[in-house]
Amino acid sequence: MEHGRFYYYVSLILFISGLFFPDMVGSIGINYGQIANNLPTPDNVIPLVKSIGATKVKLYDADPRVLKAFANTGVEFIVGLGNEYLSKMRDPDKAQVWVKANVQAYLPATKITCITIGNEILSFNDSSLTDNLLPAMQGIHTALVNLGLDKQVTVTTAHSLSVLEVSYPPSAGSFRKDLVGCITPILNFHAKTNSPFLINAYPFFAFKSNPKQVSLDFVLFQPNQGVVDPKSNFHYDNMLFAQIDAVYSALASLGYSKLPVHISETGWPSKGDEDEVGATLENAKKYNGNLLKTICQRKGTPMRPNTDLNIYVFALFNENMKPGPTSERNYGLFKPDGSPAYSLGINGTGLISTNSTAAATITTPAPQSQQSSSTGYLSISVAVKDIQSNLLSICSCLYLLEDFVVACINYCFHCCCGAAFPLD
Repeated sequence: MEHGRFYYYVSLILFISGLFFPDMVGSIGINYGQIANNLPTPDNVIPLVKSIGATKVKLYDADPRVLKAFANTGVEFIVGLGNEYLSKMRDPDKAQVWVKANVQAYLPATKITCITIGNEILSFNDSSLTDNLLPAMQGIHTALVNLGLDKQVTVTTAHSLSVLEVSYPPSAGSFRKDLVGCITPILNFHAKTNSPFLINAYPFFAFKSNPKQVSLDFVLFQPNQGVVDPKSNFHYDNMLFAQIDAVYSALASLGYSKLPVHISETGWPSKGDEDEVGATLENAKKYNGNLLKTICQRKGTPMRPNTDLNIYVFALFNENMKPGPTSERNYGLFKPDGSPAYSLGINGTGLISTNSTAAATITTPAPQSQQSSSTGYLSISVAVKDIQSNLLSICSCLYLLEDFVVACINYCFHCCCGAAFPLD
């Protein structure tokens, strides 16, 4: 096939995707952790983020290399302030210095929309961290107000699901009694500043701790009978939605039913230790693939059916220097060389097929040799050849439908523009 006709069909595929499936592209978030010594440069991360249709990135710090690289890309960022800085942020001067250097310096080119103060602080049972959490949040927020940035950048903190005392049934969700005293002022801060409540939710941990009682299909978004909440009568066909609604119930029990809930972390490891039941490549593929499809369907939970999900998948890369069990180093959608850890059923435009048996995939090809690039990525020329090869079979089918497709497109252009689309 000559190059002109090949590129015509590539353009045609992209045009048809945008014309008929625009609503399928959801707002996907991804956690970009960097506890590794073999990750690609931030410039090379941009196409990977876009390849999965992600429009939001969550960092655990405010890495200047990342924030500079993503300038003018339109990608929204959550930046993090580490646990070790909490006590210093009680000082308004230090808080303002931090915001100037780590947020204001990159605006507006880099779209920073949120700052997370610490991570899962209340789960450590460390009084020094807990006592400093809210003052640090207030200090950073005050700095944003003083700099005129509080309308575009919110302040929050991410919690582990372990802050709940009861998570099932979802309608009975409640916070731990020992945490109510410190979490209530934090919820009041959210209500006053219009910032979201962040929760890290991992159905994997529930299955790992009790694989005989927890249905694997239920946690992987696979077809199953589901469960019914005896109080609300809501039907749940996956655990993540049940966990999210348990958080909504816990918030409502303290009088904060209107607070928005965002899932700051969720994912599934592709590898684990012998005692980490369920940590397999196939399960990770199912969980994350089905999760992304669910996000793109803009499907709310039974308790909040009309509320868009705000979910950040964990994580972008396998991180080889993370401590803990093997699973901790194998949550990535991508390997450090940029190749997918497994196929998710996502094509290059971020579209996800709702038919799991017919999902078309275009994956980032694995490097052919260490000489292909300094970072392990394929050169553009090699990538183009692979894309051409993958599309040839599609193009041959489209060739048979050319007259029909051209007629449809010309009809659309005639209706919209009063002119035909020149294809010859």
